[in-house]
Amino acid sequence: MSKISQQELLDAGVHFGHLKKKWNPKMLPYIFMERKGIHIIDLNKTQDKLEEAGAVLKSIAKSGRKVLFVATKKQAKDIVEEAAKSVNMPFVTERWLGGMLTNFATIKKSIKKKQNIEKMLADTNLNSITKKEKLILSRQQQKLDKVLGGIENLPRVPAALFMVDISHEHLALAEAKKLGVKTLGMVDTNSDPNLVDFAIPANDDATKSIQIIVNYLTEQIKEGLAERKKDKEETESTGETAITKE
Repeated sequence: MSKISQQELLDAGVHFGHLKKKWNPKMLPYIFMERKGIHIIDLNKTQDKLEEAGAVLKSIAKSGRKVLFVATKKQAKDIVEEAAKSVNMPFVTERWLGGMLTNFATIKKSIKKKQNIEKMLADTNLNSITKKEKLILSRQQQKLDKVLGGIENLPRVPAALFMVDISHEHLALAEAKKLGVKTLGMVDTNSDPNLVDFAIPANDDATKSIQIIVNYLTEQIKEGLAERKKDKEETESTGETAITKE
């Protein structure tokens, strides 16, 4: 994918940080200036860090591993869910359940329970449950789907975690760090960039800013997946040629 231009980042308001009084001093290397009491993020740094994060995600996708997208704040939910689905990656946009990574075996049991309820509700021959029981099961299924639907197809702990706001997603970040999972995130001027392996200095509150960053990273994942598919096809055709020659 072509390099994202500073003008595009500027138009999306990626450079707008928080009020100076809310800043985290560790963000100093990424701050360009202060304007009317608001910190302005250095878009040169954003560009560099975004490309670095994109290369990491591309490589993970190419290797066939999973990236878990996490964004539970209102303005990021829909953007992240849509992006994750477009590249068949898991996501959490409702609520981070404690132990989602550190107690993955229990989470998998809850997913299994959700799938069993869905099977029961879909079984047209099932006459043994009453309407009331069906309603209870249906509500249970909806509840489980809301928090677990996005990670239903996650077979194991992901290779990386991408977060829109690392302060807001501190629970997810803590679990990822505990397990040594790679962490990437949009980091605004009120957060500590040293908490993540790959920090992308950016406005993590504005919808346009979230959209442009998430879209770029998703495109990188798409490229990684496309390269993986191409490599697989080449390997298969080479194998077929070898069999034919024999």
